[in-house]
Amino acid sequence: MNNDTQTLSVKSLLARINDETLRLIDVRREEEYRAGHITNAVNLPLAKLLEDDKPENVAKLAGELGISDNTSVAIYDDTFGALSSRVAWTLQYIGHQDVSLLEVTYSQWKDLGYDISTDVPSIITVKHSINLQPDILATADYLEKVKEKKNVILIDNRERLNFLEHHIPGAVNIPYKSLGTDGKILRTRDSMKNFLRNRGISDDAEIITYCGSVGTLSGLAYYALKSAGIPNVKLYVRSFKEWRSLEKPIGKQEDAAYWDLSAE
Repeated sequence: MNNDTQTLSVKSLLARINDETLRLIDVRREEEYRAGHITNAVNLPLAKLLEDDKPENVAKLAGELGISDNTSVAIYDDTFGALSSRVAWTLQYIGHQDVSLLEVTYSQWKDLGYDISTDVPSIITVKHSINLQPDILATADYLEKVKEKKNVILIDNRERLNFLEHHIPGAVNIPYKSLGTDGKILRTRDSMKNFLRNRGISDDAEIITYCGSVGTLSGLAYYALKSAGIPNVKLYVRSFKEWRSLEKPIGKQEDAAYWDLSAE
């Protein structure tokens, strides 16, 4: 993946759309995919991945989509990049290096007037290995151990009101809606760097992102932070849902509904 952007531009995809070394993945539901998708895209609904996202199953799914260790992968959704981010992060976690997010959603692609198709590409099953990247994963135990450290920043990517109602103590709120701009799922690198700098987030911090349940909104934030050149970013993939179920400490703001919601 291009560490400067984390995204694949429309122009680059158009140049490679018939390139057999690129696997384009549509993570929308099967019925949406079959109604129309970007030419040569294959379908991996997020729900199918989440049925069992253990590394062995993810590697099997990748192989069934014709993705070997060296295949270039680009992923898109129709949900501002959150669903595709979760799939991209999961592939990265099992060790797939060349994975990127399409910079626009499916609807934006259509609005730009580019071709769509109902043809389902034929796929030759291959084998994908597992080379886990634990440095990008945060568990509840790890988070509890490090969240009080000075150089660790915990970011909650839910909407502002949800954050104010309850959150992991010590977290700061960067709502997912603030990550994209100008019809793209992510801000430009410079814009994201300035955005983070204005919020006191330094490049040398260890940053852990989380959201409400399965790591979609926080997956998008993970790639936003990486796009800004921050090297040490982890995703608490089980997020606040697990934290609460484990009866870990929870912070909340009384009268949250009356607070300034301008961070949206």
